[in-house]
Amino acid sequence: MTQSPIWHPFTQHAIAGDMIPIERGAGAYLYTPDGRRILDGISSWWVTTHGHAHPRIARAIKAQADKLDQVIFAGFTHEPAETLARALIELTPPQLTRVFFSDSGSTAVEVALKMALGTWHHEGAATRTRVAVMEHSYHGDTIGAMSVGARGVFNRPYAPLLFDVDVIPFPVAGREQDTLDALDALCRAHPDGVAALIVEPLVLGAGGMLMYRPETLADLKRICERFGVVFIADEVMTGWGRTGTLFACEQAGVAPDILCTSKGLTGGFVPLAATLCQERFFSAHYGMERARMFFHSSSYTANPVACAAAVANIEIWRDEPVMERIAAIAAGHGARLAVLAEDARFENLRQAGTIAALDIRVRDEGYLSDVAPRLYRHFLERDVLLRPLGNTVYVLPPYAATEGDLDEIYAAIAAAPDVLGL
Repeated sequence: MTQSPIWHPFTQHAIAGDMIPIERGAGAYLYTPDGRRILDGISSWWVTTHGHAHPRIARAIKAQADKLDQVIFAGFTHEPAETLARALIELTPPQLTRVFFSDSGSTAVEVALKMALGTWHHEGAATRTRVAVMEHSYHGDTIGAMSVGARGVFNRPYAPLLFDVDVIPFPVAGREQDTLDALDALCRAHPDGVAALIVEPLVLGAGGMLMYRPETLADLKRICERFGVVFIADEVMTGWGRTGTLFACEQAGVAPDILCTSKGLTGGFVPLAATLCQERFFSAHYGMERARMFFHSSSYTANPVACAAAVANIEIWRDEPVMERIAAIAAGHGARLAVLAEDARFENLRQAGTIAALDIRVRDEGYLSDVAPRLYRHFLERDVLLRPLGNTVYVLPPYAATEGDLDEIYAAIAAAPDVLGL
């Protein structure tokens, strides 16, 4: 094979070696052209929910592609988008009444931030421009999304492009009040300045699969309500059953002012995102003045094929025992984590629904240490796709994963410390 011209994401090509070609996927597995079978333990970057190539979604995509592939969404609409929007409204808290489509998690976040700031502006509170974020958070790789994420190796070269934010500490177990006090103090100090708080509910993904209690999420929402701060829930990763409920906010009894969803929205088949909001945000941009309109779009907003995939995904949730599959995976994680907990080389074992994570005790825990690449190679040698975050190993499988699949994944994890010479 000739050298590929492709520049791959989050890849240092000088040391990464050859990319692994994948020919097809089925259930929890990926297959190479030469017949190698790789168990996808991370849902191909957290997107695949029901399993690769689920026939129901595949059929929906083909049927829609045969009928309408793409149409401009300014001035036009189509049945898949209308059906999907109504379905999303039914699945989320009744306070969320409007749906704005985009094409990725990052853009869903950008839309949410622009909705919040635009609303304050049109409501005559132009001083409300400060955005509060949680320490260690990650919301995407576009400029606004990077700005509200943790500063570090991911975005250091782009610092001049990023806007300033107010950071509250991550709610470490036993010290959650520090986080609540920090948000409360910020809002008191700038009662006419704080526009929004954006959080990843219950689990901070790229920050290291850090987990916090639903009660803390509820307390953060209450503080926002007290000071009139817009509460944005970034459910791009945590939505669609990952934490054990359809959306993570459900576990806290929280109805966000704005909710971002993507990844599992189409079952992981094709890119699509949606930002749901309360009527207030739509009304603030509504009027006879064209200058008040919401100035945001992408060429593929509400692509009909992607919307058809998402509708099929929701039908699967309605017709198949998805929650039972999620519960089985969650129980499987719990039993296997209990076994690994007896090995002192593992620490901080944690779980939220179908997401399990643990840290391997090493001297160099940094994201750029050689620990993650060595572990990654080890797992692939066992035909298991796991992609550690530094010394953090996490498991986030498709819901098609079986008990045998979990056994295979956890056997590879159990052997990992030996590979590192621990």
